[in-house]
Parts: sequence; C-alpha cells; structure tokens
Amino acid sequence: MASGTGTMIGDNENPGRTRANIDETIQSEKLCLDQEHSPGKAVQQDYCMPDVVTVRIQTDSDSFQDVVVKIERPTYQKPFLGGFKNRITGVEFHNAGSQTIPKKLPDKGILVFHRETQTVFEKNKQQQTTNTTSTQMTKTGLYVSNKTDKLITPGKYITAEEYHKRRLEAVIVLQRDFRRWHATNIVQKLGEEKRLRLEWEAQEEIRRKKEKEEKLRREHKRRLNPKTKGDFELLYHALELWRREETEQINRTLTGAERKAALCGLLEQEAQLIASIGRHKLNADEENRQKAILHFLNKCAQPKRWKAYDGKITEMDTQFTLRARELLEIYCSISMSDIPQDERIDVLLTLKRTVKVPPDPLKLYKNVNCCQTCKNYLPSTAFPVAANTHTTGRCRLCCKLDNEARHRETFLKCKLILENLRKSEADYQDDAKIVFLLQHQDLQYLIEKIWGSQSALSACSDLYDLVMVRWDKQHEWSPWNTILLTEHEADAHLKLCDLQKAYEAAFIHRIRHKHIWAKNYFAQIQAMASFLQRSENQTNANEFLIATPFRTGAKT
Repeated sequence: MASGTGTMIGDNENPGRTRANIDETIQSEKLCLDQEHSPGKAVQQDYCMPDVVTVRIQTDSDSFQDVVVKIERPTYQKPFLGGFKNRITGVEFHNAGSQTIPKKLPDKGILVFHRETQTVFEKNKQQQTTNTTSTQMTKTGLYVSNKTDKLITPGKYITAEEYHKRRLEAVIVLQRDFRRWHATNIVQKLGEEKRLRLEWEAQEEIRRKKEKEEKLRREHKRRLNPKTKGDFELLYHALELWRREETEQINRTLTGAERKAALCGLLEQEAQLIASIGRHKLNADEENRQKAILHFLNKCAQPKRWKAYDGKITEMDTQFTLRARELLEIYCSISMSDIPQDERIDVLLTLKRTVKVPPDPLKLYKNVNCCQTCKNYLPSTAFPVAANTHTTGRCRLCCKLDNEARHRETFLKCKLILENLRKSEADYQDDAKIVFLLQHQDLQYLIEKIWGSQSALSACSDLYDLVMVRWDKQHEWSPWNTILLTEHEADAHLKLCDLQKAYEAAFIHRIRHKHIWAKNYFAQIQAMASFLQRSENQTNANEFLIATPFRTGAKT
C-alpha cells in the first residue's frame, strides 16, 4: 500500500529494490562474531523500521519510478503464526508476520466470543442399579431375634376402576364446593350492587324532589315579587289557572242566577288582581328601565378586547367607545337629583351641545314597519318573527298584551329547554348553527304540536324534566334530527351506537314521521333552506318516506 505522494501498487507490478530515504537512516541486520566476549556467538543488532520508505517500481522495460510508501504501525498484537525461540539468547524467530489489519467479520447478532457460548454444561443424573440383597432366616443351629421386626398386614386391593371412581367423586366434591363458594360470592356481589343501586335511586329521587321543590319555590318567589317579563308571564299564567279552576267549580256546583252572580264576583276579583299586577309591573318597568339603560351604556363604553396568541388580553378604545363613555357620564350627571342649580344648568348645556339631530331625517325611517294592531311605526326588531311568518303583523308589545289579556301562556319552560339545548350543542364543538336560529316560539310549536309536550319513550309530561337531544348524534341537531326525552332517557339514548338495533321498527317509524312533520313546517324559514337541502343530500331519499303502517296481526 502506498500513501502520501505515492500510488497504489498493482497486482501485476513487481517492486524493485528498496533504498533508504535521504532523511532517514535504516540499519540493516548484521551478524558479527564477537571474538573477545563470546567467540562463535551470533549477535543480532536492533532493527529500526522507518516511517517512510521509497520503493522503485519498474513501469516499463527500461523505465523505473520511485514511490514513497508510508509504513503503518500495528495498533494490536500480531498473531503468532509459528516459529522458535533461542533458549540461550532468548530471541524469538517467527515463521511469518502480518502487517495488514485483519478484516472485521460482520455482526450476526449472536454473541460468539463469550463464556456461555464456549462452555459445556454437564448434568449429573443418578440412576438406581440392581442391588443384590439377602435375608437370614432362623434355622437349625441359628437363632435370629424378631424383636425389631414389624408386622405388615396387606390391605384391601384397589382396582384401577375403583381408584378412578374415587378420584372422580373427589373432583365432584371439590367442584361442588367451589361452585357453591363462587355462587355465594356472586349473590353477595349482586346484593351489594342492588343495595347501592337502590340507595342511588333513593338519592336521585330525593334530589329530583328537592330540585322540583326548589323550582316551585323559585316560581312562587318570582310570582310574589315579579321583576322581569318571565316573572309576569308566570303571574298571569297562575292567574289564568286560578280563573279556570274557579269557573269550573262555579259551573259544577251552581246554576241559574247564583251561577251568574258567582261569575260576576269572579270577574271583579280577576279585575282587581289584574290591576294589582299592573301596579307591580309599572314599578318593575321603571326600575328595569333604569337598569337596562345603565347596562347598555356601560356595555357600549367598554373598550374593545381580544386575546392574543400568547394568551394576554389587549384592550383598545375607539372613537365610538369614547363617545359612549362621554354619554354615560352625562347620563349619570343628569340622573343625580342632589346637585346645585348652577351645576345642573351646566350639565343641561353640555347635554344640549352633545345631542344633535341627524342631518338626514330619512335615515330614521329605514327598516321601519307599521304594527297592524296599535298602528305605530316601529323598527323591525320590535316585531316577533315566527317560522310561518310572511308579514310583520303585530309588534311584541301587542303580542304581550294579547297574551296577558286572553291566553296568559308562559314561555319559561320552553326557554329553559332551548337554553339547555344550546349549551349541549355548544359542547359538541362541531359548528352547530341551526339551534341558534330558533326562537322560543318555534321551539314551543315543536314541543307542543309535534311532540305533544311529552317524552317519546315514557310519555312524561313534566316539561321541567324534559330535554331535547339529537336523534342521530353523528349529525347536527335540527328539528328533523331531534327527540324529546327525560334527562335520564336522554343520557341513555346518547350512549347508543346503533339506533336500528336499540329501538323497534314501529318506534323508529313514528319518530321519522315527526321529523317529516318538522321538515315541512320549518322549511318555511328561509335561513333554514340551505341546511335542509344539505341534510337531504346527506340522507338517503328513501329514509324519510312514510311506509305502510305496521299491522299487529294478519288475516287469513
């Protein structure tokens, strides 16, 4: 091998003579006879191999080339390839030597050079060999004492059939005892589970009773001290229930003139109660009006807030928030009644300079509609919009007055169901939108007309215990993908994986019929048209077809 400025020696090239480099000194091995000290004894001088040698190579018939060769020192102990040692001088002579680094064998994944792979494990096993013995018996001229002898009486011989029969009987006894022990454990476990279940059901029943009592107590408190619209709806609804009960009592017990007189007295009592409710309403409206104005102004005066990528909240004031803050300060100053007259005049002058009429009065008449009942021109937000509405109709105030005077219905329970439904849909985090388009009037129609105000499974009619959930939890909630159940039934329904296996075909047919009814009604809402079309594209066209009714029996 050549390195440095040299080249590789080919297999077909023969190296020429070797000479020492100019800067290196090579001492050749010499043999001399030291006649003075050890005559006839060969002396070997130390040989020092240089790091670099020059090799002359014949490249042609009459041309030579000198190649510098670097000697690689061995980094390991050379293997002994045979030789001999001079016992007199102690010099070792090898038959051969090796300079090339040995080729590294590939790793086979098996540990070869190890004690465990090169050690033979031996195992000793004892075997009993034939041992010839003899006994000495008493005979003439020999007495053998039998003092230490043992008398062995042979027992009853047991056949193989008897042996296996006895083992079978023992196994049967063990299995019987084990099964009894296992059955006892199962019975105790079932008893414990039953006890825990009964305790849980009792606690749940107590909890439900407490919740219902708390709801009734809250309703009673709200009726005694009404402040919001929902409170007055409950009050008018209770008044209507009382009027119906009294009317039924009068019609059932009295006739003729006595009946008419009792009805007149009932009418007077109803008028007095309505007047009392009206007085409470005026006081509550004034108080709520002040709170609503302050809440609106405070909300408008709040700076814009948003959360950055690092979680910090950034606030920014705009020209609108600054203007709202100025109006809030003016309103608070005007609302104060214990300020001096000169300060009051300054506040009024500030209000006069602040409030101005818009330059274009026609802007005030945009999105303004006329109420068909009170004939007032009101903004579009003052009109309720139902699913089957094509015109503006009556305003919210007229609808409220009509409800207080005639129907006296309460929407509190429907609002609670809608609120719980929106919370549950928000927990799915699948971008549900349809539930947030519905109003409580639409949900009331869905509950009362389509589902009959009762659970689809147990026919429970207490709206406080009913909730609306998805019929198919894999798709977004919609009026055509819902079911009305109690809270416990809803929890069990949402755990089902296959509705076709969980419910009977007649029940599924009845639920789909209600879904078709809801589709036909809510298809009138323009905002739901796109959702309805998307639902129809995802669902098989034959899924919502009304099949032939299921027959309970067949005639022959």
